[in-house]
Amino acid sequence: MASESEKDTSRTVVKTYLPAYQRAEWDDHADELGMSRSEFVKTMVQAGRSGFEGEAPPEPSAAPPESEGGPEPTPQSSPSLEETVLETLSTDDHLSWDELLAAVTEDVESRLEGTLQELQSANRIRYSGRHGGYTLDS
Repeated sequence: MASESEKDTSRTVVKTYLPAYQRAEWDDHADELGMSRSEFVKTMVQAGRSGFEGEAPPEPSAAPPESEGGPEPTPQSSPSLEETVLETLSTDDHLSWDELLAAVTEDVESRLEGTLQELQSANRIRYSGRHGGYTLDS
């Protein structure tokens, strides 16, 4: 097994299919915790894995990890839509419109999540469960 310093920290897409009612339950629970769906699923999977590995799950970081090649792509350096579509299609024979849409918008969701975490850490915005959304922290 690779040591911590040798692990590939680049981001990748993971897809799963589940009943709509379960996704709605996950979304509600994520909202209650002030998390995005992506952050909620990652946290719950890691928590579940801890029972099998015999160790506690890692604490979520305030910002996404940086790969050895540098920070996560910024909006200016993100791959083009064309590159993302071609890369996504290279891993599957056929994808529906909805599957392609999910694949190409995952990067936007990840970037938004990271940006929101950074802004909250800097006390520039905050999440209000009472109002169900983010607001400027005045």
